[in-house]
Amino acid sequence: MILDAKLAILADAAKYDASCASSGAAPRNSVGGRGIGSTEGSGICHSYAPDGRCISLLKILLTNFCLYDCLYCVNRVSSNVQRARFTVQEVVNLTLDFYRRNCIEGLFLSSGIIQSPDYTMELVVEVARVLREEHDFRGYIHLKTIPDASPELMQRAGCYADRLSINVELPTPQGLAALAPEKDGAAIRRSMARMAGHIADARQSRREQQGAAQVVSLPGSTRRAAAPHFAPGGQSTQMIVGADAADDRTILATSAQLYGGFRLRRVYYSAFSPIPDASRALPLAAPPMVREHRLYQADWLMRFYGFAHEEIVPARQGGMLSLDMDPKLAWAIAHPERFPVNLNTAPREMLLRVPGLGVGSVDRLLASRRVRRVRHADLSGLRVPLKKVLPFVETVDHRPGRLLDSGHLQAFFATPARPVPLAGAPAAPAPPVQASLFG
Repeated sequence: MILDAKLAILADAAKYDASCASSGAAPRNSVGGRGIGSTEGSGICHSYAPDGRCISLLKILLTNFCLYDCLYCVNRVSSNVQRARFTVQEVVNLTLDFYRRNCIEGLFLSSGIIQSPDYTMELVVEVARVLREEHDFRGYIHLKTIPDASPELMQRAGCYADRLSINVELPTPQGLAALAPEKDGAAIRRSMARMAGHIADARQSRREQQGAAQVVSLPGSTRRAAAPHFAPGGQSTQMIVGADAADDRTILATSAQLYGGFRLRRVYYSAFSPIPDASRALPLAAPPMVREHRLYQADWLMRFYGFAHEEIVPARQGGMLSLDMDPKLAWAIAHPERFPVNLNTAPREMLLRVPGLGVGSVDRLLASRRVRRVRHADLSGLRVPLKKVLPFVETVDHRPGRLLDSGHLQAFFATPARPVPLAGAPAAPAPPVQASLFG
């Protein structure tokens, strides 16, 4: 099979993995090196997958052959999709070639499991080793690890990768047992705990080295050994949304456990996509993409806005987030007793709960009120969405009045119905299409 055909198959097979970020790595460039690559700056030409996801990495599988038969996976052993497999050198050459052409920021490499978890993990690690050691590649590398692989291989992976990830796949052990019985949820969490320990140790060593006085222990010596490197971008995971019956409250509770227990950098949410020849245990239709979007918004609230997972999903909505409005606005409407928030006196924690105020705008607001009282006109200068903010705040010259009544708020933020096009009216123009990276 020619390389282009392999690339088409294995890039398409990787599209179900939602992780496209290339942030969080330690700053690094090729100055003084013999190879190429940088984790600083930007400027690449992004491409977009057919489902709209932005691609900044060469995101591929090493192979889509797999021993496992996970019902939700298009690459399961019983699937009749076309199969392909890269060699280690082919992945290395593709990465370097795309990087030189300024098409990618780095490599995201995952794989189906062939022969054994250790055999597959060794091939994945070898790709990263060749890039780093033989080609001095200093760009971003994200490796998807195999949960049942040996701890030694996982540790080697962390020495070469900027970020590691293991997919928990489904939010509950019951869901995993039903749809992916060959996967061991406990083993996945043990691997996460092990990686969290390595990452914490490496960061502690780096902090100690940076904080240590320049003491020379040996005569004539001016350098200390560099602190060990282990996945400076941290670890992440992914959950499939809508393949089982888990509701949004359960999904967010699992995310909160993962963030708290394993100090994950990110939890990604991937809406289930119906696959050919699917099992009857799977739903016939994909969940609405807006559900995935709402989960990302709720995840953001947990990580940066001080919300607890159990307060984001209203009890009266059956454990599901509203699809009609963002979770922060929905929470504010459900808790009118917490508003209005006085922008001149409220603490930062409460300002972050005001719909329309982000972390950056709250910080600018706090800086502004140190020198003068905040007025209505100042909000325009902050470039915040006034329609969303004003019903929940008060300033020197503004009070929301009766608008804060929950009934008024529901009507005020209700999504207007879309107009029905008239018969014979011209069709709406097709949305613009970004050229594919692999087209």
